[in-house]
Amino acid sequence: MPHGLNEFQIIPKPKLARLGRLLCLLVLELLFIGSVSAQIVLPGLATNLICRYDFEHPVFGDAAREQDLGSSGTALNLINGAAAMRTNDGAYAGSALSLQTRQVNPAASGNDDWKAGGYQTNGMASLSAFGSVAGITLMGWVKPTGTNPNLNSGTPAPDDFYNAVGLFGLLSGTSEGHGVRALLEVINVSGTLRLVALGRRLDTGTSLTLAASDDWQALLPSHTWTHLTATFDFDNGTMALYRNGVLLAANYTTGGDPWSVLGGGEPDVTSATSPAGIKIGGSYPQNTQEFNAFNGRFDDLMFFNKPLAAAEVQAQFASFPPASPILSIGRSGGQLALAWPTSFTGYVLESKTNLASASWNPVNAPLLTNGSTISLTLPASGRQQFFRLRAP
Repeated sequence: MPHGLNEFQIIPKPKLARLGRLLCLLVLELLFIGSVSAQIVLPGLATNLICRYDFEHPVFGDAAREQDLGSSGTALNLINGAAAMRTNDGAYAGSALSLQTRQVNPAASGNDDWKAGGYQTNGMASLSAFGSVAGITLMGWVKPTGTNPNLNSGTPAPDDFYNAVGLFGLLSGTSEGHGVRALLEVINVSGTLRLVALGRRLDTGTSLTLAASDDWQALLPSHTWTHLTATFDFDNGTMALYRNGVLLAANYTTGGDPWSVLGGGEPDVTSATSPAGIKIGGSYPQNTQEFNAFNGRFDDLMFFNKPLAAAEVQAQFASFPPASPILSIGRSGGQLALAWPTSFTGYVLESKTNLASASWNPVNAPLLTNGSTISLTLPASGRQQFFRLRAP
């Protein structure tokens, strides 16, 4: 054998053929990812989209990790639940899957909660686009599916609940797995849980919190998909919260200049460090501790390295094709009970007794709104009936 030939591996032809097929599949998958992003992400925002996760693209050969559809290539770990965390419940038309996070065993101390993210002690190099930036935007779909907040599994007390519900965000550059650079969360503000945006410009600096004025459960109704956005303008020292593309009334929880943006050089930017990671559905994505568990689902999370303007937030939200409401029909005694989610207000309920007929008739009955549901009851007529919801 000639000198140096043993430094190379000779691959038999059948293996070469299989390798070729795998490469073709990978190229096709990458092309598909690009087409998906092009359909949803506004072209004007694409260059600032650093991370995007729709939970329909597992890492090739590893279903316990999720690909990044943004520019950073930062794969997420689906912690403790792995592939089972992908659930058949898309937030909008065309979305098939979402991510389920949950508290697994509230009565026992341990690290088994379902959450997602990534962590590197000295910062994740792939997230460097969030270092030395004048702003960040976080957005995504959220759907509570169980109790929140949850019992503190780190203490034996039966009435010790976490004082926060973890949603999603970027860790600070020196984070131990909890401290953040930009975060959407539900936390206790002066004794009341509030939906907040929480940001930290400098790793060694103080955080600033913007709390929504309305009750958090009204803003995030149970078993309903809601789109949330938080913008962090570190140069001007401001934040904003949006729900379904609409700006929310909110107040800062403290005064002063916690981001140290007054009297310094311009522009004011974040620390040059890369974020230590991403956390979704709870803290400590390195899975060393359970904290602030969220029983709920996430879909199409997007992280931008600039603060989006209100018009951009509204336009990006409008780019998601709306999902169709599900009309549930059942019997209650001698009556029919019909219901659909309050997130589809304004829909018209119509009926007919013969599918061959071209005309549908409006159903005139009082509507009752109770929590996340719009409902009504009708007398059972004794003959077949068909119902539909029509978009206004």
